[in-house]
Amino acid sequence: MCGIVGYIGTQAASEILIAGLEKLEYRGYDSAGLATIWEGNIHSVRAKGKLYNLREKLAQVEMPSSIGIGHTRWATHGKPEERNAHPHMDHKGRVAVVQNGIVENYRELREELKAKGYEFKSDTDTEVIPHLIADILENKTSEKITFLEAVIKAVNRLEGAFAIAVLCADYPNELIVARQQAPLSIGLGQGEFFCASDTPALVPYTQAVLSLENGEIARLTHLGVEIYTFAGERLHKVPRILNWSPTLVEKHVFKHFMLKEIHEQPGVVRDCLQAYLDAECELESEKISEKSAEKSSEKKTPSPIHLSIPSSWYQDLEQIEILACGTSWHASLVGKYLLEQLAGIPTIVQYASEARYAPTPLRPNTITIGVTQSGETADTLASLAMEQHRRVNARPEYAAKLLGITNRPESSLAQLVPHIIDTRAGIEIGVAATKTFMAQLIAFYLLALDIAWHRQTLPQSRLLEILKDLRQIPAQMEQLLQDQEKHIEELAHDFNETHDFIFLGRGINFPIALEGALKLKEISYIHAEGYPAGEMKHGPIALLDEKVPVVAIAMPGSVYEKVISNAQEAKARDARLIGVMPKEEPEAKETFNDVLGVPCVDEILSPILTVIPLQLLAYHIAARRGLDVDQPRNLAKSVTVE
Repeated sequence: MCGIVGYIGTQAASEILIAGLEKLEYRGYDSAGLATIWEGNIHSVRAKGKLYNLREKLAQVEMPSSIGIGHTRWATHGKPEERNAHPHMDHKGRVAVVQNGIVENYRELREELKAKGYEFKSDTDTEVIPHLIADILENKTSEKITFLEAVIKAVNRLEGAFAIAVLCADYPNELIVARQQAPLSIGLGQGEFFCASDTPALVPYTQAVLSLENGEIARLTHLGVEIYTFAGERLHKVPRILNWSPTLVEKHVFKHFMLKEIHEQPGVVRDCLQAYLDAECELESEKISEKSAEKSSEKKTPSPIHLSIPSSWYQDLEQIEILACGTSWHASLVGKYLLEQLAGIPTIVQYASEARYAPTPLRPNTITIGVTQSGETADTLASLAMEQHRRVNARPEYAAKLLGITNRPESSLAQLVPHIIDTRAGIEIGVAATKTFMAQLIAFYLLALDIAWHRQTLPQSRLLEILKDLRQIPAQMEQLLQDQEKHIEELAHDFNETHDFIFLGRGINFPIALEGALKLKEISYIHAEGYPAGEMKHGPIALLDEKVPVVAIAMPGSVYEKVISNAQEAKARDARLIGVMPKEEPEAKETFNDVLGVPCVDEILSPILTVIPLQLLAYHIAARRGLDVDQPRNLAKSVTVE
């Protein structure tokens, strides 16, 4: 959600802060601000709306300070107005705070501080923090209390999930940062130090990064970084070295990050397969003997898939539970299909936001998977933590087996669960997930096939055939992008006045219909819904007329004829029919007004291809309308609050 940056060093802080905030724009925001210390005072500039409004204000003031904090706010408490923008300050203007997250007990603290005479100027929960710190500093006893100690006392009174960065005019050479259930990292430079909610803001300046964990607080000075617990105990931590290049967060030849990331998907799939598959696992039918295909645990060969998940987890496995939100939930629905149809494991997929308040009854021998591209999704983390707590004192067969699927191996998710599948998609800037969704799909394919291999639920020849076809997918993706993008860009012109879309799919492609509808909603603001194609006649068909386009995913396989039949029902109601299918299929021209052609592949692998035309369609419709594709209104990349 909100973005935090901080700097202390030898350079002018304001430009570094605003540049860092620009790298965090993808997180979503509706106001911005920064504060620096100069000549014994805090100087704060805030603005409603986009960062260019803040830049215009900064151009009118001189801010030569070499220490400061900055913030982009996504409104939770109070409307997106300048008075609610961060940083927030105490009554005397001596303490400034920026915060990501929510202080759940802010009302109680606010009333307590009001009773002491403190005046509040905003509607936010954050404003209690600078007042609380100022109160601690002003009412210190005869014993000396430091800035760090005052912040430690303050954070111990806060309840909720938060990350903060704090300045105090009376301590002009210190920057204090703290983390509790919201991401915050520190960048280590030469004679300068940085903090940020996410590493893209740090990459242009340093590769050495130290991520704070929950309940940790740091003091940044010109001399270095000190890490403490909320109890005040000194910690010694070792930074990690990023392998990210600053060019990874540039658009290059593409108009938008989203388009760049759609085109990066073949490379993402290649990288993921290369990381987790044996180099020599392609099908060679003549080498697969009857013995190697027997379902004997003594004779089965080692799995060609290497996910670092204990094989013991697969023994006696009775159920898989998946917790996710948004696009990750759609990827998980594909995962459910794969885990049930390939590995034979009953699988349930729950919205994490619902599961944390209505958990399913405990079942023995269950693997619980949390899926989040950022690794910081608050609902997913909370529901996983609850599941872990529920199983902590259970019998051995009920013991927690927690697995994470994420694009950020350094994230809170990786700290919470013992094993993760790193999807290796690289930095994704566009708020509407594309390549991270694709990488999650690949993670589920590999997991399902690995379980199938160990449990021998598929003939080895069939499993190796799928792996062989999977290796061909990146080239087919590249061909699809080359063949279809211009056609889809031209097709998008026809929907300038469209207000509603329907997406249909069946079987393994029903979740892709949901994802196609979500992408269109997110970036074009067109109302769109995804349905199982067979459910059209049970209500949604009432919506159809010549003004409502219908996109149907019809890939050859077990439900192909059924989808064609359902599509014809829509066409009979005058709907414009768009098919996602192989162009060479005879039904392509007979049934559909427009065809978004994809290569003909095994039905089980088709979602990897069918989602790409839907991503492109959403992108080009939004771009054609002149909308902010990478930063759609009201949305955030990493949803770190409930």
